[in-house]
Amino acid sequence: MSETGRLDREFLRSALTLASQSDVDHLLVIGDTIIPPTDLRGRKCRKKLIYAVTNEALGQELLAKKERAIVIPAYDYSRTERVKMAIVSSLAQGVFKEGDAVLCLTGRIGRHLDTMMTMRIGGSLDDRVAIEGVKLGDEFNSQVVDALIQLALQIGQEGFEGHPIGTIVVIGDHNAVMETSRQLTINPFQGLSESERNVLDPKIREAIKNFSVLDGAFVIREDGVVLAAGRYLSASDENVKIPLGLGARHAAAASITATTRCIALVVSQTSGAVRLFKEGNIVLELHQTARRT
Repeated sequence: MSETGRLDREFLRSALTLASQSDVDHLLVIGDTIIPPTDLRGRKCRKKLIYAVTNEALGQELLAKKERAIVIPAYDYSRTERVKMAIVSSLAQGVFKEGDAVLCLTGRIGRHLDTMMTMRIGGSLDDRVAIEGVKLGDEFNSQVVDALIQLALQIGQEGFEGHPIGTIVVIGDHNAVMETSRQLTINPFQGLSESERNVLDPKIREAIKNFSVLDGAFVIREDGVVLAAGRYLSASDENVKIPLGLGARHAAAASITATTRCIALVVSQTSGAVRLFKEGNIVLELHQTARRT
């Protein structure tokens, strides 16, 4: 065995030993690396194991084997960003609860596991993001929010026909949002039945990607029904402050979430980063290391 291979094995053994301790509630393995059954045999962490994979077929295969697994986007995030995405998806699906201690293992996509992070749900993931910030309230459908976060990441990474684009997606308190906004262009979702315009339908998410080239925001009801695209958000709150370098989209999202009970996702046209606003503040940031060209 090479020195590198020996180091990888020792790293995994050490991580599994740490995960087996009583004060660790979950072992979250992020990426498409499956831990060999022989390495898990007899270890207490076996029942704590959750896989966050980027391959849909692999996720289904793990679920068929009675393993716990979620699927996250396969884009080239940094290790820290991949952990954030996995944690957000896990929270949205009810995998974790307040106070849980999670040990995370990850690495580069398609490579061995080489990074370990520990965190407690409800604590801070780093200086910018508090995990408790994604606990958005019972009025929001977690499946809808999770689907829209992943959709926003796709828009930020892929753009439209190779060109970077930015957009705003407003979720919840739809009556107030519609009252404080106006239509900039023809609403492409007008006239469709509610069953034909829910974001839980992959065809509707694909349509949103295509309509992201339109100016203005998407307005989406708490249950995922798309009410409008191309809305100009006219809400304004002078007390709202956004970080330097962020532009009009972020200011609009901050204001609409400060003056209504909605939340808003903003895709930055410049960087492809996705930011989630609530009550005028950024509660989640996801940055990508590269954009598709």
